[in-house]
Amino acid sequence: MTRSELIKKISARYPGMFLKDMHSIIDTMFSEISQAMIENRRVEIRGFGAFTVRQRKARTARNPRTNELVKLNERLSPYFRAGKELRVRLNK
Repeated sequence: MTRSELIKKISARYPGMFLKDMHSIIDTMFSEISQAMIENRRVEIRGFGAFTVRQRKARTARNPRTNELVKLNERLSPYFRAGKELRVRLNK
């Protein structure tokens, strides 16, 4: 699902709201989640899941096109863990 599809679904459910308000709500939600992760804080949405940041170790990888070794530095990576309610709904 894309951002615009999400906005269309929400606007179909709440026809009294303006489309520009939907855009600002979705933008605010995503920017707050992003900002919390930048600050290395955990974001938990009950019944859905949790967004966290994980640190990946430095390693040596191989470029599949050239078969050349490439050094990858240590970096932070976003991580999502689905909540119990979401897992139950997926596995019904």
